[in-house]
Amino acid sequence: MRRLLLSLLLLGSLSTTSAGDVVTGRIVKVLPFFLDLKSHEALSPSLYDRDAYQAYLRRHTEQRSAIRFDVLWKTSKASEAKLKLRLELRGIGADGMPRQATLERIVPPHFLRHWDSLTLGGGDYKNFGELVAWRATLWADNQLLGEQKSFLW
Repeated sequence: MRRLLLSLLLLGSLSTTSAGDVVTGRIVKVLPFFLDLKSHEALSPSLYDRDAYQAYLRRHTEQRSAIRFDVLWKTSKASEAKLKLRLELRGIGADGMPRQATLERIVPPHFLRHWDSLTLGGGDYKNFGELVAWRATLWADNQLLGEQKSFLW
């Protein structure tokens, strides 16, 4: 009985070792922020003031210069993988026609969760129009590790 239990334990530990080499990851949180003409998302460090200023920028489109997405992501067993953070955006231009934009960034592996920012600004932002939907994805080589998307995606 002991030998059977010991052999099952050994077999179980070997199977978890080979399966442990698979890269895993996920997108934890995505926070979109409008940036004003001075590239500020808020006027003070207060979260209440930030939310109030974001509401102001939503109403006053002429005061916006860009939109920034802060993405919190995490991976495990990704020390050898080439990681890429991708953000796909859908919007409606001033002419009423649909627009799409894709932002990508190569990110180094981190042991814990990590924040990265992707910004659509300048002429690209002005031509893009009003944001309708977004999707953030995390890739290891050509393998999709995780995604998070807005309601209308």
